[in-house]
Amino acid sequence: MPLVAITREMGSLGKDVAASLSQALGVPLIYHEVIDHLADRMRVRKSHVVRLLDPHGGLAERLTAERTSPAIFPPEEIINFALQGRGAVIRGWGATHLLQNVPHAVCVRVCAPFEVRKQRMLDRVGSDDDGKVSEEIHNSDEAHGAIMRRNFSVQWSEPENYDLVLNTRRVGIDECVDQIMRLVDSAEFAETEQSRQRLADVALTWRARAALRLSPRTRDVRISLSAERGRLTLAGTVETAELHNAVHEVCAGVAGVSEIDDQLSS
Repeated sequence: MPLVAITREMGSLGKDVAASLSQALGVPLIYHEVIDHLADRMRVRKSHVVRLLDPHGGLAERLTAERTSPAIFPPEEIINFALQGRGAVIRGWGATHLLQNVPHAVCVRVCAPFEVRKQRMLDRVGSDDDGKVSEEIHNSDEAHGAIMRRNFSVQWSEPENYDLVLNTRRVGIDECVDQIMRLVDSAEFAETEQSRQRLADVALTWRARAALRLSPRTRDVRISLSAERGRLTLAGTVETAELHNAVHEVCAGVAGVSEIDDQLSS
C-alpha cells in the first residue's frame, strides 16, 4: 500500500498537497491521529502535545520538547501507523527523515520562496501585519530545523534528504500530487518483503530508543542503535558499568528483540 511522508514549510501549500494526495490515493492522512495517540499515552491534553511538537508552535515551546521524554514518542507513533500496512500519507512529525531508508516510502518536501509564503499567509489570515507574519514564518522554520537537527541530525532544508522536492511558487497542488503519484506507482518504490523488513527494523530501533528514554535509569543515555531482523546493535560510550548493564537490560526487554550485539564501551 502507498506510504508517503511529507514535510512542508509554513505557507508552502504542503497541507493542501497532503490532503489532496490522501484523497487521490484513497489512504488516510495521518496528522491529528498522531496527536490523539500521544495525548492518550502522555495523559495530557491534545493542545499541550501540539504546543510541544507542532512546527506552528512558538520556538520556545517547540524547544521545550528537547527537555521532555515525550519528545521520543512521535517516531514510534509514526512507525506504528506505517506498520499497519494500509497505506498512509503522513504529514510532518519528522516522518520524512524517519522513513527515508524504507524502500517503499516516498519522502517529499514541499517548499516555496519566503516572499511567496508570506503573501499566502497574509491572505489566509486576512492580515496586513507584514512584520508579525514574517516573524511567525521565521520562527516556524527555525523551530522545525532545530527539532530535525536534534532528533535526526539532519538539515531539513537540504534536498538530498528527500526523494522529491516540490516548489509551489509555480507548481500547483494538482501537479504536485501527480508527481508524487508517479513515484508511488514506480517500480523503484514498490513494496516488497525486503522493504517491509526494513520498516520492521526501523520500528524496532525506535522502540528501543523510546524504552531507553522512558526508563529513569537510562533516559540521559545517548548511544547509537540499529536493528536487523530482531538483532539490536548498541554502539557508543556509557559512563559506568552499572549504566552499561542498565542499557542492556532495558533493550533486552523490548518486544521484538531476539539478540543484542553489545558494542558499548564504558
